[in-house]
Order: sequence, then structure tokens, then C-alpha cells
Amino acid sequence: MRTSPLSRRAFLRLGLLSLSGLAFRPGFSREDPRQPSLMGRVTIDSIDVRALPDSESEIVGQRFRDQIITLYSRLEAEKGPAYNPTWYRIWGGYVHSAYIQLVKFSTNPPVNQLDHIAHLGEISVPMTEAFTYSRFAGWEPVYTLYYETTHWITGVEEGPDGSAWYKMTSELDKYLHYFVPAVHVRWITNEEISPLSPQIPSNEKRIEVDIQNQTLTAYERDTQVLQTKVSTGLPSNQPIPEGTRTTRGRFNIGSKSPSKHMGSLLTSGAPGSYTLPGVPWTSFFIPEYGVAFHGTYWHNNFGLPMSHGCVNMRNADARWLFRWSTPVYEGQATEEIEWDVRGFGTQVHVF
Repeated sequence: MRTSPLSRRAFLRLGLLSLSGLAFRPGFSREDPRQPSLMGRVTIDSIDVRALPDSESEIVGQRFRDQIITLYSRLEAEKGPAYNPTWYRIWGGYVHSAYIQLVKFSTNPPVNQLDHIAHLGEISVPMTEAFTYSRFAGWEPVYTLYYETTHWITGVEEGPDGSAWYKMTSELDKYLHYFVPAVHVRWITNEEISPLSPQIPSNEKRIEVDIQNQTLTAYERDTQVLQTKVSTGLPSNQPIPEGTRTTRGRFNIGSKSPSKHMGSLLTSGAPGSYTLPGVPWTSFFIPEYGVAFHGTYWHNNFGLPMSHGCVNMRNADARWLFRWSTPVYEGQATEEIEWDVRGFGTQVHVF
């Protein structure tokens, strides 16, 4: 049992976390209180609230990073922008969807003991504070973990509030452990990540990324099985690694990881500072430069280049691609953590 006291800073942050059940409860539409509304998290420093769903209309307010706002309705605005015309009506006006992450607040019964060496978990609340522990400093906040990020659970311990907290281990540094309340994490089952279309030979699957139209299309032989908007690398004079432009060419998926810590281990925040713990469902097609398809929780602006070279996808689409493509990820091992799987996998054509 851990008995070291919290620092004052950590205590204040944990106090805020304990209020999360009040702050994140689903809202209800003022027009029809029987209908629960969506919730959204602001993912950048600030966004404008407009009088109308139009980027040229009057600014009537602002919302700030990590605020959770009730979204009363969704609409596709005539004035767009064309690549992403989705706006949300909120209290007092409208916000564009580009930097709104749709979230839920769902708590989970703690699992008191792991049935094998590690288990994949998914954050099921809009955000939760992760803490590290040492005998010298006690409990200290290290990361804010966001909705639908994935993490490796490697233990269950008593947290600073006396309840069950999961110990998580970063695949980027196996000696870095951080802890979050167990109720904020949903266990991912092997069935959720089982292979899709395993009967189709690997050489008869292919992925095409159209940079001009910002779309990804997956094929089985000549049959289209997925098409979705994506965000490729920001325009620059050079492709990666010197620039941010996604490299055109023909590749193969060479490595896949269900949870990836991208960027720095120490700098907190996203985007901007570029520390992204728990990036879900990564499929690397230029592994030597870190270029991958992956889920995205720091923007919702698909259809416009946004990345440092990777192909940003909606989390659900990234998980589908992770399951469908090869090499095949076999699931959660009982004796050793399978951080990733490597091999000569699905064809990728970026043009």
C-alpha cells in the first residue's frame, strides 16, 4: 500500500479529478429534456463561438482547452467549409467541429487482478489525470489522458485516494509507469481486435491514400470495403523526415501497435508540444520515419492536411484498418506484452 502524501499541486489536481463525475455528466437538450445531448471536448487553446454556423458571423464567445460542452444539435452548414461543413449548436451560439472531440462519460467496475501479464485498456471518460509515484516525491501528475486513448495495464494498486488505480506502462519507455483511477478505464477484449477478413490473402488487400482529396480507400481485390476522410501531412517543401508532407509512393505496412506513445515522454499537451500518450491503433507503413495510419483525438478536422506526416484517422476507422490489415495482430499475450507485430504486410499506395 502506498502511503506517501500527495504534494499540494497533486492534491489540487486530484481534487479536480474527483469532481469529474459532476463536470462530465451528460447534458440534456433544453428543447427536449428527454433526449440526451452529445458532449464535446475542446482540443486546442480556444475556439470561437459564432452567432450563426458561419465562420464569417459575429463572435459571441469562446470556449477553452479541455472544456466539456453540451452539443444540442449537429448540422451541415451551407457555407461549409466544404471539406468539413459540420457545426454544433451550443448554449449561446455555434461552434465548428474541427477541434471538438466527441466524448462520453462512462465508468467501469474495477478489475482487482490481471489474468495475464498486461491488458489493453481504453480511457472511457473525457479525460483523466495520470500520476507517477516515487518514494521521494510521492504522487505527482504526469499526463492528461484523453477519451478513447489506449494504454497497457500492467497492475492494480491502491491509488492516492484509497481506491483501485491501474498501473500503466508506456511502450516507449518500459520503466515509465503511470497510474489512473480504474473506474476511468474500459478493458478491451480480444474479440474487439480480432482480424477482419482473414480469409482474404494479404496480397489481395490494398490501401489507397488520395492526398488531393484527403481520402483513404481499402480494397479486397477490386471491391471497395472502406472509404473515409483522413488528414495527411501539412504542406511543406519537403516530405518527412525533413518536412511534414506525407511521402507519396508505394509501401507496405511493416509494424502495428494497438497503443503508441508519440512525441516526447516529458512534455505535456497536444497538439503543439507534441506529446501524445496512448495514440490508438497505429499501422506503420514507413516505420523508419514513424509514418503511420492511426487514431486521432486532438482534432476532428478530417478532409484537411493536419499532421506531421502520418495519416490521421477517426479512432473507429483506425481500429477497423488495424484489424483488417496485415501483419495480423494476434491479441493480448499471457506471458509477454506484444507491444507490436512486425512483418511484410498490406500494400499501401499514397498518391
